[in-house]
Amino acid sequence: MRGCHQVQLAARLVDDPLDPPQSLGVFRVWLEHGWDSDPGEAWYVPGEPDGALAWYRLSLPDMENLDRGFLMFVVHPASRRQGIGRALLRHAADRAAANGRTMLGSVTVRFGAGSGFAEHISAKPGLVEARRVLDLRKVPDGHFSQLRETAAKAATGYTLVSWTGPTPEEHRGRVAEAFNAMNDAPRDEGYEDDFWDADRVRDRADRILHLTDVRGYSVAAVHDATGEMAGLTQVEVDPEVPEWGFQGLTAVTRPHRGHRLGMLIKATMLEWLAEAEPQIVKVETGNAASNQYMISVNETLGYEVVEPGWQFFEMPVAAALEA
Repeated sequence: MRGCHQVQLAARLVDDPLDPPQSLGVFRVWLEHGWDSDPGEAWYVPGEPDGALAWYRLSLPDMENLDRGFLMFVVHPASRRQGIGRALLRHAADRAAANGRTMLGSVTVRFGAGSGFAEHISAKPGLVEARRVLDLRKVPDGHFSQLRETAAKAATGYTLVSWTGPTPEEHRGRVAEAFNAMNDAPRDEGYEDDFWDADRVRDRADRILHLTDVRGYSVAAVHDATGEMAGLTQVEVDPEVPEWGFQGLTAVTRPHRGHRLGMLIKATMLEWLAEAEPQIVKVETGNAASNQYMISVNETLGYEVVEPGWQFFEMPVAAALEA
């Protein structure tokens, strides 16, 4: 695991030096469980001494998209252009086929080694996701409170609730509805909707918080008349990378859109973090380039585009076996 983590860090310095480093604890949980806690397999190419030359994780969704696998693989910069990337791809495709998958998806930094490799093997480009970073040192005093107060005037009939750490039992069902609202977000064709319920939130949504020292913050807007969770935003802070905040989900459910809830919950979150995590300097988020509403919210808050962004790719497993 440490050897694979060192490959990750070395590749970051070459491919994406503006991205915050990933701590070993967070990397370990991701490699073992994936971001969505989908089952999967991790393989690596050994190096000396006790290190690694490359690795991959193949996610194998078990609740939706059963025809698909999602592949992330990294080759150490010093070991590139030796055929290792192709060997990993073919191995992963073989494992995907053995698990009944017919399509492979992946994501990589745009214009870098990963996207060049994807284009070389004729992977189909898909969704482009822009990266934005909020530099809190540039934000004027009172900016977030002013945005929160303005948004609150359009959000009458809603009450804000917040919590730290994993989702409390009484909120799990309502959080599931917020997760389901993400099915409206831009995505590539061919993907099925994810279906979340209270049990899935309990078992999968907060695994990083259960297995590491990462601190989680959640702010939600609840509709007073129905009790529905109309909007939710979440941010995580890794104590090993304390100057960064990592934006997780932000979603507003369809029946409650048009009330400035996205701005309300995100501005409230940033005010809270200023008190609870005053060491944070930057917050990173990503949005599909076509998600104009959330882009507008983020830019009003002060987020700025940081290049390069991320590019999704996909290709049939059969083609990957022959790459």
